[in-house]
Amino acid sequence: MEISAHSRGLARDLLNFIDASPSPWHAVETTADRLLQAGFVALREDERWQLAAGGRYFVIRGGASIVAFVIGSDNLETRGFRLVGAHTDSPGLRVKPKALQAGDGLLRVGVEVYGGPLLATFADRDLSLAGRVAVRQGDGIAMRLVHFAQPLLRLPNLAIHMNREVNENGLKFNKQTELPLLLGLGGDGGPDDGRFHSLLATRLALAPDAVLSWELAVCDTQPGTFWGMEEEFVAVGRIDNLASCHAGLTALLGAASPAATNVCAFFDHEEVGSESAAGAGGSFIADVLRRIAARAGLDDEGLRCTLARSFFISADMAHAYHPNFPAAYEPAHRVAVNGGPVIKTNANQRYSTGAESAARFIGLCAKAGVPWQQYAHRSDLGCGSTIGPVIAAGLGVASVDVGSPMWAMHSVRESAGVVDHGCMIAALTAGFSE
Repeated sequence: MEISAHSRGLARDLLNFIDASPSPWHAVETTADRLLQAGFVALREDERWQLAAGGRYFVIRGGASIVAFVIGSDNLETRGFRLVGAHTDSPGLRVKPKALQAGDGLLRVGVEVYGGPLLATFADRDLSLAGRVAVRQGDGIAMRLVHFAQPLLRLPNLAIHMNREVNENGLKFNKQTELPLLLGLGGDGGPDDGRFHSLLATRLALAPDAVLSWELAVCDTQPGTFWGMEEEFVAVGRIDNLASCHAGLTALLGAASPAATNVCAFFDHEEVGSESAAGAGGSFIADVLRRIAARAGLDDEGLRCTLARSFFISADMAHAYHPNFPAAYEPAHRVAVNGGPVIKTNANQRYSTGAESAARFIGLCAKAGVPWQQYAHRSDLGCGSTIGPVIAAGLGVASVDVGSPMWAMHSVRESAGVVDHGCMIAALTAGFSE
């Protein structure tokens, strides 16, 4: 297929964005850096806000959730908000508070499963660590980001000679006993977290006793790449859902001088249910919208009118049809990679899409000149969910769930289409220009 230089450029920028974001905390830092370069002003939740007409702002909560917004030129109450939401977290492995396990002459890192990853894909990969560390700073505490770019950890497979039925029964790991990751040679004693503290302290150029606690994700070290006969696909970790974050951010930056007040909200903890202070189930987005409305001079009833005239696009990735597994898909709803944005519908409200909101997004795709597809899950399979129903219920806003099609969702290395990413950006830009 013919792929424009513009689409390839957007896909290349996506890979750069994801490579710079090995953890949700890094994803927010990467997003904030791009916002600052575009002239956005950083706000703090513990300070009063001074918002100007046409102003561009962002605020961070919990280090891994961020809301960015542009004050539109039209009256807020009569126009409403235009909102795009996505999530910064991806399923995988997280390091436990007492990290090291020493024994049998080896050091291993104890991990806990975060969300619903494809665990088998972590085996025999060049793995490392990324996240944030709480460190002692004077009489207080500071949060520092850390990323070991080099291969640091490994989950070696058991040889087939000792697991003869692995190809018939599938590769399975006991989450407690078989997932600790090999780190290096060590003694036969008990837990030795001193060495793990030293590892982090050396990377951060601190004394070991300055390291207090951490939130660390296991990440793949292989950079993102194009692949396919015509390089029509991309492969990288965390496409779900950093591709949607990148698309929303790019659309927000591309909608110059909007009439409506545009909002991008990227949340942590979607993969584990969103019920946290920084998650979509918390108060973050409602707090930000309430403060924007207050600075616009709206009372509570004015805010209710504003929300009733608002539209929320929940952008998360979609399941592309895999020809090797046709029985896994609803026959009439097979969506194609590089076939355009996907509108996701579920009668049991696992997605927030309704007939009216679907039609509205179809109109945005038409305005942007991009194709669109529709997806429904097989009726005999459990359907995943998104932040869409959470935000729609919490705010009472009209909402649609959409996403770009992808393969190997929740793998340590996922794949998607080059063309689809540009199409999603165009559709979201149309939404911000509505």
